Amino acid sequence: MGDAAVRMRVMPESTDVDLEKLAEDIKKAVPSFARMHAIEQKPIAFGLKALIVVTIMDDKGGRSPDEIEEAVRKLPGVESVEVEEVGLI
Repeated sequence: MGDAAVRMRVMPESTDVDLEKLAEDIKKAVPSFARMHAIEQKPIAFGLKALIVVTIMDDKGGRSPDEIEEAVRKLPGVESVEVEEVGLI
């Protein structure tokens, strides 16, 4: 067992959401058992962009990527969060 990378797509509520501020809020919201690896903006359509968030977590200890997803989902300006991929690294 080792570390697992968790890749999530975070959709903002609208094109008016400040993605730079949202990225900072996400960095602060990541639970202590995980660490931020990368955040990038990805164009979706008609000016709307998603944030692709990659965190690294220890796959031991009964922790779940769902806990990271839920922490991000609670942030203001977030419409939805979807875990796209989880893999051992």
